[in-house]
Amino acid sequence: MSEGTEQAVHAALKSVVEPELKQDLETLKMVKSVAVDRGAVTVAIELLTPACLYKESLGKQVEDAVRKVAGVSSVKVEMGARVEKRSARPDQGRVSGAKHIIAVAAGKGGVGKSTVATNLALALRQWGATVGLLDADVYGPSVPTMLGEPDVAAGTLTGNKITPAIHYGIKVMSVGFFIEKDGAVVWRGPMVHKLLQQFLEDVEWGDVDYLVVDLPPGTGDAQLSLSQLIPITGAVMVTTPQEVALIDVVKAVSMFKKVEIPVLGVVENMSYYVCPGCGHHDEIFSRGGGKKLAESLGTTFLGEVPIDAKVRFGGDSGKPVVVGAPDSEHAKLFMEIAARVATRIAVMTHAAPKRVAGLVSIR
Repeated sequence: MSEGTEQAVHAALKSVVEPELKQDLETLKMVKSVAVDRGAVTVAIELLTPACLYKESLGKQVEDAVRKVAGVSSVKVEMGARVEKRSARPDQGRVSGAKHIIAVAAGKGGVGKSTVATNLALALRQWGATVGLLDADVYGPSVPTMLGEPDVAAGTLTGNKITPAIHYGIKVMSVGFFIEKDGAVVWRGPMVHKLLQQFLEDVEWGDVDYLVVDLPPGTGDAQLSLSQLIPITGAVMVTTPQEVALIDVVKAVSMFKKVEIPVLGVVENMSYYVCPGCGHHDEIFSRGGGKKLAESLGTTFLGEVPIDAKVRFGGDSGKPVVVGAPDSEHAKLFMEIAARVATRIAVMTHAAPKRVAGLVSIR
């Protein structure tokens, strides 16, 4: 009876469709195991990413489908996750342990790009992923300030390998760790390229699901160097709602297209301000420009983040809002943005052709 029930459970799970990939769990091989013990059924599901907004609803669909099978008295659904690695070109293996590299970019400075990059990395970690954060903003490295004192400082191993710092469970590297606080980096393009290459090749990143890269604003040397050095999965564009910021984002998107880096989506920062006293909404920089831009570019609108003192205080105090105020609305917004980014990556990875022994295998 157990074998028959197990087969019936697998058949029932063909009715449960993964909402992003639009295919059933059996076809996607997301059903890792089915165990039957005298009518008690345990189903193990492996999600495409631990940062899954629809985890609970999918689990409920699995439970409902299995309960309809004759002879089933109880259902237990175990949800795990495995991030599928993107197939990279052999000549771009400098960060071989990173399954996906996410560039966080902005067309101009002052839009909160580093705030988004830092909280995105921490949010992915909160979801359960293994995460690295590379501060590639060589001329204005703000990540060390935003993360405060490390749990483990950056160091050097035998063989000249650099160990990244550890902040709140993520691996972090920044030029800010190696210069005086008030010191300026005055370098030409080739020196920037060499430093970034060293941070990629000589840092012991280990195995991480996501390496988040905080790029400098604009379309300069750092962006071009990274596009040549590593296989960036995609870019998250950060903007504020006003027209002057949106114009620069369009230019940055054009640059990413030229270097064949997909745009994962747009985050609108500083969307509005809510008065803590009366609850009045004030759209200081206008609102909705990021969403309209995403629609015009044919990409995903990842979310909007309002102006709030908690975000500013978190960045200044070394406790970003995701870890400093995890129950706040802003932390929840960053968690949702992180989940949308991870889901976009999972869909792109699943749809991409696979490289097998130097050849490309089409699904």
